[in-house]
Amino acid sequence: MSVAKLTTYNFRNLSSVTIDFHPKLNFFVGDNGSGKSSLLEAIFFIGHGKSFRTSKVEHLASYDTDNFVVSIKDDNDLQLGLSKNTASGVTLIKINGERHARLSELAKNIAVQIVTPESFKLFFGGPKERRRFIDLGMFHVKHDFSKQWREFNRVLKQRNACIRNALDKSSLDYWTKIFCQLSENVAETRSQYVADLVTELPFWLAILLPNIAAKVSVQYLQGWPQKKNLMAALQDSHEREQGFGYSIYGAHKFDVKFLIAKQPLESQLSRGQQKLFLLALTFAQAKLIARVNRVKPILLIDDVGAELDSNSRQALSNATSKLDCQVVITAIEESVLQPFFNDSQVINNEGSEKNNYHMFHVKHGVILPVNNSVMIE
Repeated sequence: MSVAKLTTYNFRNLSSVTIDFHPKLNFFVGDNGSGKSSLLEAIFFIGHGKSFRTSKVEHLASYDTDNFVVSIKDDNDLQLGLSKNTASGVTLIKINGERHARLSELAKNIAVQIVTPESFKLFFGGPKERRRFIDLGMFHVKHDFSKQWREFNRVLKQRNACIRNALDKSSLDYWTKIFCQLSENVAETRSQYVADLVTELPFWLAILLPNIAAKVSVQYLQGWPQKKNLMAALQDSHEREQGFGYSIYGAHKFDVKFLIAKQPLESQLSRGQQKLFLLALTFAQAKLIARVNRVKPILLIDDVGAELDSNSRQALSNATSKLDCQVVITAIEESVLQPFFNDSQVINNEGSEKNNYHMFHVKHGVILPVNNSVMIE
C-alpha cells in the first residue's frame, strides 16, 4: 500500500491538516522543531500503535488538549483511523468505519519502517533493539509468527512464575518441556527469516556501501548455546535461574550481530557508513515485506542530510529508485535533496518532463505544498 491521504487532528505541534501524498517520493523540508518529525511520527503511530520518539502517549496530544486523531486513506481507498483520549486512556481503532479492538488489525494493513538518528540503537542499544527490528519484519513476512510469538510469551510467563515461586519440580518440568518446543519453533522461523534477509542484503550494500559489501557477515544467535540443545542448557543453568528468577535461555534471548571482517560493525564504520548500513538493512527488509504481497512497506527517513555527504545521498537516491514502495523523507535544507530531484524526472504522455514526487515546506506545524500539483485541505 501507499498513503494517499493523511489527516491529523491535535497531533503534536501539527496544524490539523489533510495532506495528499505521492505514491513514490515525498519530501518535507523545514527547520528543527518545525513539525517534520511529528509528521513521520503520525504515520508511524498508525502503523505501530506507538511512537518512535516517546513511550508517553500523552505527549502526542497537542498542548493543552487530551485527545488526538490520525487517519490514513491508502491508494485502494482503505481508510485506517486511530484516535486516543489521553485523559481516559480510551483508544478508538477503525478500519473503513468499522471498529476494531486490536492495534494489530491496523498493522495487518500497513507496514511502516523508519530510519531516524535514534536508529543507531540497532548497533549500540543491545539485543533488544535488534530483536525488535527483526520481529517487525517477521510480523509481515511470516504470517503465522504473531500467533506463534504470543503463545511463546504466554508459556514464558508461566515458566518464569514457576521459577520465581519455587513451585514443585513437576510443574516446572511441565512448562519447561512446552517452553523448549516453542522456543525451537520460534528459533527455526527466525533463522529462516534472517537467512532471507542475509540473502537480500548484499544487493543494497553493493549500492550504498560497495567498498565493504564483500566483508559484511551476519551472525544469528538463537538464544542458547549453539552446541547444546535448549533442554540441556536449562538443566545446567537451573541454579542460576533460581537466583535470577527468570528464564535465562530461550527464543526471547536471540540476537543478530553485524560484522565487518569478523569485527563488530560499529567499531569499524564511520557514523555516515553506519547510517548507510542501516538503510541497506532496512531496504532489504522492505523488499522481503513487499515480496509477500500482503502489504507494500512505507519507508520513512528522518533528517536525510545528517551524517551523509553528497556522494552518500546520491547512492541513497539510486537505492530508493529501486524500491517498489512509498518513501517519505525529511530534511532541514532543500539542497541536500538535489540527488533525488535529479533522479525523479519522468516523461509524461505528452513527451515533457514532470516531477515524480511531492514536496512540502513545514514551518511552525503548518505544512504547505511547494508546487501546485499537491493539494492540502
